[in-house]
Amino acid sequence: MKIDVFCEVEKAALEGPGGEHRLLKETLAQAQLADQAGFDCWWEVEHHGAVEMSYSSAPDLMLTAIAARTQRMRVGHSAVLAPHRFSHPIRIAERAATLDLLSDGRLEVGFARSTTPEWRLFQIPPEDTRAQLEETMRMVPRMWTEERFTYESPNFSINNAPIIPKPYQKPHPPMWQASSSPDSFAMAARCGVGALGVTLLTPIEGMAALLQTYRDAIKDAEPAGKFVNNQAGVFTFVHCAETTKKAIENGAAQAAAWYINTMVRFFELEQMMRDLEDRTKDVAGSGLVGQIQSDTPPAEDDGGALRLIGRLAHGEDISGEEAYEILGKQDSIIIGDPETCLKKMKHYRDIGVDRLLCFQQVGGLSHEAIMESIRLVGKHAVPYFSPK
Repeated sequence: MKIDVFCEVEKAALEGPGGEHRLLKETLAQAQLADQAGFDCWWEVEHHGAVEMSYSSAPDLMLTAIAARTQRMRVGHSAVLAPHRFSHPIRIAERAATLDLLSDGRLEVGFARSTTPEWRLFQIPPEDTRAQLEETMRMVPRMWTEERFTYESPNFSINNAPIIPKPYQKPHPPMWQASSSPDSFAMAARCGVGALGVTLLTPIEGMAALLQTYRDAIKDAEPAGKFVNNQAGVFTFVHCAETTKKAIENGAAQAAAWYINTMVRFFELEQMMRDLEDRTKDVAGSGLVGQIQSDTPPAEDDGGALRLIGRLAHGEDISGEEAYEILGKQDSIIIGDPETCLKKMKHYRDIGVDRLLCFQQVGGLSHEAIMESIRLVGKHAVPYFSPK
């Protein structure tokens, strides 16, 4: 299992003038350290209008800067928002190929549908997004590998166009799809691309079932690209400190709870879950937070995680110790000393995860605490799971 970094370019509060500039510089420093610490890939999301949850609205630019400052770590776009009003497929192919050339062939490219607030911002009909995602994934690798590109569909009429440049990697960079539900894992498999599990609070058993859906379906793949990328990655919250006490004092559990609460609001997940009750609706992102349900009391075995998030949403002051006591029980919340973090990471390896995307720059965590976590994960987890 390879150990990667998952980054939103996130800060719960940007204090004082120059906050955005400071956040970008901190992110670059964290990426440089991750490269030195042996992480395999730095994955950067794409979001628009997400405010403090993600300042990563131009991830290809950030990844270019990261590639220029690193030596061996791969750079991953997780993921390009593929419906056509976000980006024309030609623009996706051109920019990705340029980044692959500038990084000397270190690029991984993911594709995603996005979800309600970003569709609304770009005036995208939700019912068209799944078909547009697949169309884009099947167009782009042809642009990368054909000298001239011709394509006809209800959406595009392209005749004998030279799409340049071509990628450094041959035949092209590995392709992935952001996946949060059984349907999206199955679609990634059908298209022969890697599945990037963007779920949170999903128990190990639930994640294992999603991975099995992918493994079963990929046997009958009709690859979008020139090869099948039969890999599954999962993003999960990770904060490592020398001691569990120090991890709690750093505010890791509160940061995780803040993120989940912010994610619920930005992605409008409560409305999403109500929409899921209407079986005629195709709801993107329905697995983003694995256990969130509308108008339903949390399951007794969730350890009170959703109640905690609700209390925080209502402004209740909760200590780091209480937040850790509750969230530390979750499979997908990895907080503690190196031994504790390794123990939880092993669960993902044991269900067949190929890449663990460690989400470390979260909420109000300080830059110094994030850097120390990167150092410790690089020292203890990277050589354990992915010895060079």
